[in-house]
Amino acid sequence: MGHEFYRVVWFVLWGVLWTGYFVLDGFDLGAGMLSLFSKSEEEKRIAYNAIGPFWDANEVWLITAGGATFAAFPRAYAVMFSGLYTPLLMLLFALILRGVAVEFRSKEEDPVWRKRWDMVFGISSLAATLLLGVAFANIFKGLPFDSQGIYRGTFFTLLNPYGLLGGLLFIAMFAVHGATWLAFRAYGDYRNRFVRLAQKLWVAELVLAVLFLVVSYKATSLWKNYVDHPLLMLFPAVAVVGLLGIPVFLKLDRPFGAWVSSAIAIVGASAWGIAGLYPNLLPSSINPAYSLTVFNASSSELTLKVMTVVALLFVPIMLCYKFWTYKTFATKLTEKDLYSEEAY
Repeated sequence: MGHEFYRVVWFVLWGVLWTGYFVLDGFDLGAGMLSLFSKSEEEKRIAYNAIGPFWDANEVWLITAGGATFAAFPRAYAVMFSGLYTPLLMLLFALILRGVAVEFRSKEEDPVWRKRWDMVFGISSLAATLLLGVAFANIFKGLPFDSQGIYRGTFFTLLNPYGLLGGLLFIAMFAVHGATWLAFRAYGDYRNRFVRLAQKLWVAELVLAVLFLVVSYKATSLWKNYVDHPLLMLFPAVAVVGLLGIPVFLKLDRPFGAWVSSAIAIVGASAWGIAGLYPNLLPSSINPAYSLTVFNASSSELTLKVMTVVALLFVPIMLCYKFWTYKTFATKLTEKDLYSEEAY
């Protein structure tokens, strides 16, 4: 197994880590966005307690994805954190503020105190989701960097129609993901409210997903790999199956099934984008010859070998911990849970 093999392996792992982050932190961000429209204190507490045991552990996937990019593809990391410096810094602050809001909100009984942190929680969740969508849409489209890897645009260059469309798609996708999770964990009338909300938001997700796929054909070269390798059509097919399964399970009053379907849709959509990028990590919109690929942006063979051994040792441990966490805490909430000493 040579250098090329390990490069491909780490491209796949890079994609898996980002996909895991979208699936797991996606419902946290979605619940945060939806909390902006909560009508009562109890409904807000449902949102906080529904994600409380999970949100910080879910962000491990983001840290690991960033670390894997730095270690496996340092040139791509350098260009990405140069060209996308402003939105990535804004994303970092949004995630920090979200975490602070979750922890600080319950420290005081004062309604004004709580209302302010509720706004921080909701707005930071919305901002983080929008920024993720804009960033990845621009990666799909290609960033304006030259042969030296120097970014030749501005922050506003990223706010192009395709980038903003990606941001809106992420908002709709995570909002549905969050609504199905809240429906699964909530009780009584709150459960029914989240089910209805998920059904309405799903329509927006469907429209934006179709529009994004169509526009991607013109704005990017993502579909080229699918024309050359038709078997890759399995990925968008998985996304379609997951997306269409959401309203079916909601109609059957099985919100956990709807959440799983939403997760499958996100997995399929992420795999579609990542497989369409290959072998690129960061396409250049100035000249395709300047693009950073898994072959010209990777670390040495020894580095990738060592990282592979480390991943084989520690990723299973992380997955076991995640399984235990969800098995232990992903249960139906009750009114008593919301107001216990351990509640958020």
